[in-house]
Amino acid sequence: MSKGAEAIAALRAGRAVGIGAMTVAAVETATDDFLGLLDPNGRAALVLSGARAAALGLANQRDSASSREPVLIERAPWLDAATVRGLVDAGRDFDRFGPGPLQTGTLEDPGAAQAALALARRAGLMPALWLLGADTALRLSQDEALAAARPAQVTIAARAILPVDTLDIAAQVVAMRAEEDGSEHVALLVGAPGGRAPLTRLHSECLTGDVFGSLKCDCGPQLKAALRLMAEDGGGILLYLRQEGRGIGLANKIRAYALQDRGLDTVEANQRLGFADDERDYALAAAMLRALGISEVRLLTNNPAKLAGLEAQGIAAERVAHRLPANPHNAHYLAVKAAKSGHLD
Repeated sequence: MSKGAEAIAALRAGRAVGIGAMTVAAVETATDDFLGLLDPNGRAALVLSGARAAALGLANQRDSASSREPVLIERAPWLDAATVRGLVDAGRDFDRFGPGPLQTGTLEDPGAAQAALALARRAGLMPALWLLGADTALRLSQDEALAAARPAQVTIAARAILPVDTLDIAAQVVAMRAEEDGSEHVALLVGAPGGRAPLTRLHSECLTGDVFGSLKCDCGPQLKAALRLMAEDGGGILLYLRQEGRGIGLANKIRAYALQDRGLDTVEANQRLGFADDERDYALAAAMLRALGISEVRLLTNNPAKLAGLEAQGIAAERVAHRLPANPHNAHYLAVKAAKSGHLD
């Protein structure tokens, strides 16, 4: 297991990770017993994403003026562990008066804090960390943490023929493993492109849409339509990427759904949780294409960020529009993606 994968597993398990000169643990998973050992006096400060600090009304303080930079929250006697857990959970924002007064401070190493928050996001956790004074055996440099948070190299782990019920054309599944964090992603090779740039879809994992048939998004229909179009074209490549909820993870996506039930749109919900509206990165997708010997694609997408992400990594991409009809449950969601995230028709 790589150090990056070990660090992600440690954060998920509520253990401490060292990044640069900092030692951190995730607020979401660190237990009271663990904190009692490493922070017996309850003095550990907090590190939040700038977006979450802004949602808590702290943007008027100098040290949290930017929603893009990590923010240090100093501990106060009233700010115990249970209160902190409620503070970082955006789903509880509408159930209480704002806590306070909260006091921000100056981070000694904002770069390491940024890397630590990126690693927490990669672990699928809320971007909120305890800043501990204790040392830990598991320690990464800032660059190592950032690499694990944004993997960009893959190796092919396995491949096999895969009969698919919606296809009347041969398909092959290829499992790939990211070298930096050990995460596994899949390419489905449909038919044979016939010597030209293959019709390609970068599909981010969506359990609710792909498996359960959720009507809140258009992911499941897009997946099925992409496979059908590839079969009609004689071949294509579908990359199934492990970046649930536009890169915020499954639990956080469900939290975003709950905030949408309160009236926030999809962008507002992600930002209130402390994320960007889209946390995905397509360097890994480019690495998967290179591993398959592909340097040029016809990309089924309405998201210009996917085109830009591939082209930035040296993959030539021609856009092929891929938009499906809205339903009463996702019409607002699709309109927001067009208005706020730049999605195209």
